[in-house]
Amino acid sequence: MTGLAGALALGLGLASHPGDAAADKYKIYLSMSFIGNDWQAEAANMVKAMAAHKSLADKVDLQIQVAGPNAQRQIQQINSMVQAGAQAIVVFPISPTALNQVVKSACDKGVIVIAYDAEITEPCAYNVHIDQLEAGRVTAEWLAKKLNGKGDIVILTGVPGTSVDTQRTQAAKEVFAKYPDIHIVAESVGMWSQAVARTELSKILATRGWDKIDGLWLQVGCYTANSMQVEAGISPDKLKPCAGEGSNGGRIQMLPNGTEVEGANATYTPMNAPRISYASPPYSGALALKLAVEKLEGKDIPKLTVLPLPLVTNDTIKLCKEGTWDEMKAGCNAFQPSLVPNPGWFASIYSEHTPEVGLQGALVGQSEN
Repeated sequence: MTGLAGALALGLGLASHPGDAAADKYKIYLSMSFIGNDWQAEAANMVKAMAAHKSLADKVDLQIQVAGPNAQRQIQQINSMVQAGAQAIVVFPISPTALNQVVKSACDKGVIVIAYDAEITEPCAYNVHIDQLEAGRVTAEWLAKKLNGKGDIVILTGVPGTSVDTQRTQAAKEVFAKYPDIHIVAESVGMWSQAVARTELSKILATRGWDKIDGLWLQVGCYTANSMQVEAGISPDKLKPCAGEGSNGGRIQMLPNGTEVEGANATYTPMNAPRISYASPPYSGALALKLAVEKLEGKDIPKLTVLPLPLVTNDTIKLCKEGTWDEMKAGCNAFQPSLVPNPGWFASIYSEHTPEVGLQGALVGQSEN
């Protein structure tokens, strides 16, 4: 484990549990790769909340390991998990292909391997994710139409090598290529991090001011881009259209001016920011864990589970007042800043398939009753 990954793991409470679980519990590992962003922390919380739910707590011995953005390290850890008696491994893979051999070896030993969000191409693996090509395509089409087919745009990608980043970026660029008057004038790796987005956008702005940017396609960073524009003195009604992630901060910014929210600050506030907001739902790991248990219990589960793509625009943004399950079921898709003080936290946490995990699960790993 790298020093950064180790520090983050300790901060998130991701240290492996001691081997004191009852013998009749299923030994399941969570294998995480890159964790240096809000999404990964939240997804880990939801996995832990699912494991702690009363329906699974007596069945699951969950142990968590973090490899960092290093395929070889993740391969070594998965080998060790199998040797330690893993019955199932839930994994966010750093690569769609690099883990194939170790995954095949695990499957041959009877271990169930389920990837969430990013995919594994080894046929014996199970996969749970959105259609990442659709995510890239739909958001790029929205931006192209918002710009009337012309303009200079900036792109920030995700974590290199993952299927998520590769497919989203590929699909978006295929859309932009259909518009000869849309020009990608700057592109950088954003690592799905608001902090990295600020650093990379600052570099771009050092040579190209906001007046020379017409729109943004950012896998993560729309909240930051809007905040930076406000900090630069740009009026909220002049914000550049941004196609990007489902961070709660970005969605609060999408609310109409004057919307009353609790806990707002200068940039974490409604400003009618022109946006399309999408997300890989962070509940995907929790669902993968739930499916792993079902498979261990002898039930059939699908090889591929394609999750609905959460899409929110200025026309469909809806504030959750208290963050209850009933509110989310009714369609709210942004949470009060007082409930979610971290603006980089992802708001697409609702699924009818994971009622065991709600707001507190995503925030702190606490299951629903």
